[in-house]
Amino acid sequence: MSTIHELGDALRVRRAEMGLSQAQVAVLSGLSRQTVNQVETGAVPDLGLNKAERLATVLGLALRVDVGRPAPIRARRKMTPLARAAATASVSYKTPIAGTTLKKVLATGKMPAKYIPHVHALLDDAPVSLLAAVAEQLHDEMDISRDAVWKNYRSLAREVKSKRGIWE
Repeated sequence: MSTIHELGDALRVRRAEMGLSQAQVAVLSGLSRQTVNQVETGAVPDLGLNKAERLATVLGLALRVDVGRPAPIRARRKMTPLARAAATASVSYKTPIAGTTLKKVLATGKMPAKYIPHVHALLDDAPVSLLAAVAEQLHDEMDISRDAVWKNYRSLAREVKSKRGIWE
């Protein structure tokens, strides 16, 4: 499979999980709907790296170069996506939201009133790539479909009145 086909497949799958139309992705990325469609179907005649990066970033994906050797083992243990999300949601607040609480909120779409500011901050400010990683973690740990997690994100975003383009 060619690189452009792999990119198109990844974009189509993520866009569907997020519940976005091609037109919405086009607006968010500053490209035409026709270009989004052509990339997803592998019919794009030519796609520059800047356009590919814009499309990937809007959907929380990353373009990477594989140098053909294994990545170095890191000495430090990385924070889980959910732990990073809880930290991101709590950065401006005296009382943080616990990762377990955030996990329950994002998995169920039900939010205690005292955590509205935290969830609002997360959904407005967190990189889409972090939200995607959290969706993947919830899928892996709780057997919730990625689509359901993104649906919960959209529902919570409406509840907190988020102005971020991906939720409109």
